[in-house]
Amino acid sequence: MESNKYIKDNPHVSYPVGAEKCGLSESAYEKRYRRVHKCGIKAYRKENKETPEQAISQLEETCKRNGIDVEDVKHFWFKSEKFSIFAKNKIVTYDQMRDDLVKELKAYSPKFKYIKRKKITDGHLLVVDPADVHIGKLSVEEETGQPYGIEIAKQRCIEGVEGLLQKSSGFPLEKIMLVIGNDIIHTDTTNRQTTSGTPQDTDGMWWQMFKEAKSLYIKIVEMLVTEADVHIVFNPSNHDYMTGFMLADTLQSWFRNSKNVTFEISIKHRKYYQYGKNLICTSHGDGAKSQDMPLLMASEAKHMWADTNYRYIYLHHLHHKIQFKWMSGKDYQGATVEYLRSPSASDSWHDRKGYTASPKAIEGFIHHRTQGQIARFTTYF
Repeated sequence: MESNKYIKDNPHVSYPVGAEKCGLSESAYEKRYRRVHKCGIKAYRKENKETPEQAISQLEETCKRNGIDVEDVKHFWFKSEKFSIFAKNKIVTYDQMRDDLVKELKAYSPKFKYIKRKKITDGHLLVVDPADVHIGKLSVEEETGQPYGIEIAKQRCIEGVEGLLQKSSGFPLEKIMLVIGNDIIHTDTTNRQTTSGTPQDTDGMWWQMFKEAKSLYIKIVEMLVTEADVHIVFNPSNHDYMTGFMLADTLQSWFRNSKNVTFEISIKHRKYYQYGKNLICTSHGDGAKSQDMPLLMASEAKHMWADTNYRYIYLHHLHHKIQFKWMSGKDYQGATVEYLRSPSASDSWHDRKGYTASPKAIEGFIHHRTQGQIARFTTYF
């Protein structure tokens, strides 16, 4: 039969079109089609003359109308007269982001000119510690009374570091210690959750948070290195345990050619740094109990402990100020433990719980080489 030949030669024609061509009803054409194509290939009941571009545009419009982020749509169908395509929406994968990052590093890969410093006899260390920035956290002013998102987070960090540099300008700086990590990024997964799976309200996608945090840290390091050599210390944290480490490693790769920038970015939870007679520990603060930190310092950094007179432990995580002093013996100073403030606003959950009174700030400290911490600065927002 002529209709059978047509059906055999045109397996992808839709039922309405095929039925019209063969002079059959749609149901008759479907039955004959199934007999001819015993392999089970299906034709399509409706003719779709949309172009792929129109289909994508319609997808975007539908998502926008229903409040769906188009980047969350993993797959969609595109059906035409000749094809039915199960298409994958174009989203940024980890591999793509990594490849883009490698290309960017190779393209940039600067040869940093060594900055020769004048010798300082009365040296000071400036500790710069933007704590719990949470890039990607979303706070809506209508609900919480204080807006917060990626751009505000970046702006506060830059203003905070500039403020610390301005306030410390009267001290001869021998070294700057920049503390990074500590929930710099708000989430650690592609579905807007922390490392342990706690859902979060976010401003932007996970890859946007990473890229914005990277550019922020690069800018801060470039600001600080003009004043003194920079030692960067990374603290892993509970919101971005994996992504935060990757970010620290990326930053080290970025400045790998600079002899004025050094790093300690291991995954260790407690980092120790000796500056003259100062022993400084930094940690996120979500692990060991604060009252145990001095003894841990004495045990884990015993040689530095023995060689120093002033010992400080800077913790984060709580977003508000707590300070207490532990004495190792009568008339001898032991270690001062201190939780630092955060510049990030309270999100919806914290606002409902009433955790809103803590001042938003970035803090810094001046340590004299032989006299310990002699000054502290705060930039409030």
